[in-house]
Amino acid sequence: MPLYFRVLCFFVLGVFFMPITALATATHTVLPGESLYVISRDYGITVASLMEANGVKDHLIYPGQKLSIPGSQASQGYTADTGRTTCTVQAGESLWLIAQKYGVSYQDLVAANNLKSTVIYPGMVLNLPAGTVTGAAPQVSRGTPQVSRGGLFERPSPADVDLLARLITAEADGEPYEGKVGVGAVVLNRVETPGFPKTIPGVIYEQGNGIYQFEPVQNGWINRPSSSASLQAAKDALAGADPTNGATYFFANYAKSNWLWARPVSKTIGNTIFSY
Repeated sequence: MPLYFRVLCFFVLGVFFMPITALATATHTVLPGESLYVISRDYGITVASLMEANGVKDHLIYPGQKLSIPGSQASQGYTADTGRTTCTVQAGESLWLIAQKYGVSYQDLVAANNLKSTVIYPGMVLNLPAGTVTGAAPQVSRGTPQVSRGGLFERPSPADVDLLARLITAEADGEPYEGKVGVGAVVLNRVETPGFPKTIPGVIYEQGNGIYQFEPVQNGWINRPSSSASLQAAKDALAGADPTNGATYFFANYAKSNWLWARPVSKTIGNTIFSY
């Protein structure tokens, strides 16, 4: 057999038997503010598969950390359709719920439609961000949101909704919308967790030894009117949206409390740490 033919055969066989993992795995470098949930969503994989591929036992990751992305669309050379697809807003939907429904970020949905506010209405046609694959995420109805907590077990009063929205405004007015929903979810998670008061006002106004659980109650900011975005975030949280994965605490990433930092972290959104 000629030498050049043997070399060609060796090369072909080498490519054919190349380990599949070498061809199917991409690497992602963690950016500040990213979480396992955000990274898995961006690559179209599950959080569980991402944790397993990297030997992560909890949800803690750090900027600069390199993560292997198993079997992701990006690592398989996947190219999404760049044509614009649309969705029609249904009664009771919000931008947050639509973004979750199609597996895109809230910010990308706002940018794709040049929206100046969070106000949308039934029948409104929204552009989905370029590259959205409508079959990639489960189609979720209003009654079964993709969250880890069900909706509040009883209909809250308008006063309770307003109170929750005012707390969100005071605690997270400068944070991403997802963080606003997260603050509302923490309050509602406490309502359903043993050891905490069983009502929204009870959780928000809880105190011990003269110290309130939430600083805005202590300094009076809780009495300021809520923003429109915070009001919608309160409604989404009440409908069951929980981007914190069941957290019962939150604090700023610059907090100095050793007690807070010792708690298991569930997620970081913007400048807010959510924990259990």
